[in-house]
Amino acid sequence: MAVQTQRRLSEGERKMNGKLTAASAAALAAATSAALAAGGAGSIHDVSFPFEGPFGTYDQFQLQRGLQVYTETCAVCHGLKYVPLRTLGDSGGPDLPDDQVRAYAEQNFEVFDAELDDFRPALPTDSFPANDSAGAPDLSVMAKARAGFHGPYGLGLNQFFRGMGGPEYIASVLTGYTGEEKEEAGSILYENTAFPGGWISMPPPLEDGLVEYQDGHDSSLHHMAEDVSAFLMWAAEPKLAARKHTGFLGVVFLALLSVLMYLTNKKLWAPVKKGSRRQAAD
Repeated sequence: MAVQTQRRLSEGERKMNGKLTAASAAALAAATSAALAAGGAGSIHDVSFPFEGPFGTYDQFQLQRGLQVYTETCAVCHGLKYVPLRTLGDSGGPDLPDDQVRAYAEQNFEVFDAELDDFRPALPTDSFPANDSAGAPDLSVMAKARAGFHGPYGLGLNQFFRGMGGPEYIASVLTGYTGEEKEEAGSILYENTAFPGGWISMPPPLEDGLVEYQDGHDSSLHHMAEDVSAFLMWAAEPKLAARKHTGFLGVVFLALLSVLMYLTNKKLWAPVKKGSRRQAAD
């Protein structure tokens, strides 16, 4: 079945429509190229996310809050076309009940069904819709596509100890606006301490209290930025916990195998070494 997706505007999206114009978003690619050509690296601050480290896992409630921030603010311009809606109910992720996943899909998105020749409410079997009408990039793998930490001479030493830093990069950009603006080539640019080059064409998408969390959690700018960054990390790598578990088992297996190989080697070569010592003594 050929299915095309189209998003249904929510209250949060209507709030954001006044903030972002199509012209400024369309200039994002040009502004990014100019910033990279300028060679200025942004300032990325480290964040202690619960999924970091060899045994870290996603915080279910943080992911649910991040989903709410994405839905009410980011989704107005950015899509998640590679993320199936049904994965919102997966264990290790937001872990929403099946009825909530179904209700979320139906209330926020609609798809065009070629067989019906009409739009219908989205189902959990559909994916988040693509949304590039404003020229904004898709966020499905953004947390894995951006590196927040590098190290001297680009050797990646910081990444060994602090990780790639993709979620930190996103959180730093969302909180890095200084309030300064300038016009360049007919577009408004906003000063941002985390964005390479220092200027970005995306207006500040978050502000204190913009989202009212359903669980009553503090909705300050920094908390919202960290929550949506964690959600985007899950979107980019939903099987993170399973991968770490498999890696841990693999390390344990290799460690045991190394011990067994060492003991086997000692036992096989012990008679040979003993005979060599006897010949040397004679």
